[in-house]
Formats: sequence, C-alpha cells, structure tokens
Amino acid sequence: MAPRLTSAGLERLRATAERHVSDEQIPGLVALVACGDQVQVEALGRLSVGGTPVVRDSIFRIASTTKPVTAAATLALIEEGLIGLDEPVDRLLPELAARRVLRRMDGPLDDTVPAIRAITTRDLLTFTFGFGMVIEMFMSAEPWPVVTAAEQLHLATLGPPDPQGQPDPHTWIAGLGTLPLLAQPGQRWMYNTGASVLGVLLARAAGQPLAEVLRTRLFEPLGMPDTGFWTAQAERLATAYQPTPDGLVVSDEPTGAWSQPPAFGDGGAGLVSTADDLLAFARTLLRGGAPVLSRESVRAMTTDQLTAAQKAQGGLGPDFFTARSWGFCQAVLDSGAFGWDGGLGSSWLVDPTNDLTVIVLTQRTFETSGLPQVHRDVQAAAYAALD
Repeated sequence: MAPRLTSAGLERLRATAERHVSDEQIPGLVALVACGDQVQVEALGRLSVGGTPVVRDSIFRIASTTKPVTAAATLALIEEGLIGLDEPVDRLLPELAARRVLRRMDGPLDDTVPAIRAITTRDLLTFTFGFGMVIEMFMSAEPWPVVTAAEQLHLATLGPPDPQGQPDPHTWIAGLGTLPLLAQPGQRWMYNTGASVLGVLLARAAGQPLAEVLRTRLFEPLGMPDTGFWTAQAERLATAYQPTPDGLVVSDEPTGAWSQPPAFGDGGAGLVSTADDLLAFARTLLRGGAPVLSRESVRAMTTDQLTAAQKAQGGLGPDFFTARSWGFCQAVLDSGAFGWDGGLGSSWLVDPTNDLTVIVLTQRTFETSGLPQVHRDVQAAAYAALD
C-alpha cells in the first residue's frame, strides 16, 4: 500500500515547525509536505518582524534551490538538440576555451598550466568544470588571489547571491574567462559556479535571456507563476534576515535586490518562488518529467554522477559526501532522495521511494554550510508522519 501521512503525524509536524517561529529565531516560514495526493501546508509567523502574516503563497528568495531548476532547463535544451551533454562549451562560450589552470589554488594568477581538455556541459551540471567554492578557500587566513579577482569582477559566484551587483551575462562570462581555473576539468567537485555558467550557456543556445528560457521550458508548462528572478509583488515577499550575535539584522527588504529585473539572471542562486511552485517542480520529477523532460533526463538528473576520485577531493566540509553524492546541480542521497537547499533560508527534498516532498521556506540566512535545525526537524517530522 502506498505511504500516507497520518493525522497525528501532521499535528506533530505543525508543532515542530511552530517551535522555531519567533521574532528572535525565524519570523515566519512555510512548510509544505506532500505524499501522493496529500498536501499539508503550514504557514506560520510573519513576513517580517512585526509585519503581515505569512500565507501559503508568500514568496521567498530560494538562493541555491535555483540550481535544480537550472539543471532541468539544461536537460530540456539538450533534448531540443540545442546543446550536447558531452559537447565542449567552446562553441557557445568561447570565453571559456583554452583554459589555464592554477598550479596551486591559492597561488598567483599567472602561475598556471594548460587545461588538459575542454569544459563540457556535463562538467557544468556536475560542478566539476574546475571553478567554484571549495572548503579550503574559507579556511585560509588570507583571501586567495583568485577569490579577490572574482570579487573585483562582481561575479558573486564565490559568496552569497548579489542580483543587483552582477554585470550582464556577456560581461559576466568575459570576466570569468579572464580567471584561471582552480582545478583541471573533471578533476574534482567545486560548488556553485557551474550553475551560473549554465545560465549563460542556455541563453546563448536558445537565443533568449535565461528568464525566458526558464519561463517557456519550465514555469509556464508546469504552472509555476510566482517563480522568477524578481517579483513586482513586494507585499508578498519576505524580508531577508542575517543572524548576528546581537540578533537578526535585515539583509534585504522586499523592495530591495529582488524587486526589479537583474542584469544577470543567476542560474546558481537567483530565483524567488513559493512552496506550491516548488511542489509542481518536484511532482514533475516524481512523475517522470512530463511535460518538460524525458524519464531518461530525470533519471540522470536525480542519480549519482560523480566518480569516487571526484568525491575524494572533498566538498563543503569533511562529511559532505557522507551518505550522499551529486547528480545534476543537486544532491543525491544514498536513500534515493534528492534535492538542494538555499542559503537564504530554503530547503527542497524529494523522495521517490515514499512519493514524498518536503519544502521549507524561511527568510533566515544559513549560518553554516549545514542544514539549519528547523529544516532538519521538519524533514524528520514529515518522515515520522508516514504511516
């Protein structure tokens, strides 16, 4: 018999979420749990401290939960024949041709060797193209030269999202092309930048801005009207908060960085969305991809795509690849579940074995690379609610 969510379990789920909501912890959240046709939504707290109540269709910045969406759009364009999975990106991204690679990741920018091969679309999807965040750069006493150079170019790819600071896509990719890679293509997993590069690749392949690629290939066919790189409905957008030793501090107002179209639609961390939009995306993958993807594409996106050697180089912490690996732009757990989290306060977990989706949207920035307690508690409560 198919799993179901019990009434008692759903009561405990609400109580679990409520424990985390306060002006000092998380001003508001939406927690959605779906199993089969059952959908339970808890909208708790307020969009800002002292502000209006959170409702089911409140909008949140989903940051890196953007990444699986970008992967799905990439696979859609592959199915259209506009790009190839194992095709070098040089044809559409000549800025990334003939790469140079740092001898040492923390070394000077001119101490390089030639790349052993071209970067492919697969490298970007698996985050193995040779550039991105690695745990070593955050443990360094001094900023690496490549990190400083990336910051000067306003790439916003080795740190938090910055939709109003990034330049237009052509300037962005040209800037990235002036920097050496940190590792050889295919050598190791590096976080984030691959999805941002995919956004430029998709736009050039389709001859449309990335926002249009996502709208026409995913958002309209799947019924995701509130997902995009900005929103004009500031009254529905949660205020973003950064935790500090002195309490929560506003990091972005509803009329701030996500209230107008960005020059660069960041495929790595740029979207805003709602719980129901993300459920529609999850259910498409659970049901085999129709009407936007084939089953083969969904299978590739949601299964382990890394080699043991790539994982051995490390992830975002010493236990990053414990009980999980990486598919296309998202984590894949040993249990068969998949999904990814957004550092501005979101988590998105999809479990095909139990036909279960768990979405938690908050406006509190993560304090570490690990999933905050509220997300872990709601996910645990969702599994405990299964009969």
